[in-house]
Amino acid sequence: MTVTPESIRLNIAQGMPTLHLTVVGDGQHFEAVVVSDAFAGKSRVQRHQLVYQTLGDRMRAEIHALSMKTFTPQEWQNQS
Repeated sequence: MTVTPESIRLNIAQGMPTLHLTVVGDGQHFEAVVVSDAFAGKSRVQRHQLVYQTLGDRMRAEIHALSMKTFTPQEWQNQS
């Protein structure tokens, strides 16, 4: 089964509340930008673990490379 950015995006969206979520990729390597209140007070590693949890076994079985940028809404606002 081919992994698509949209299928990854749907998994993340179903698994956690997000205010902004994009996933791009070529079928092998993917990059996600995730903005969520759930990240408040969490380290970068803890934030990534939250996202990985939404993907479950897909991270081991299907998705070989996922880089991500995680932001709280406040941090996201400060990006622009």
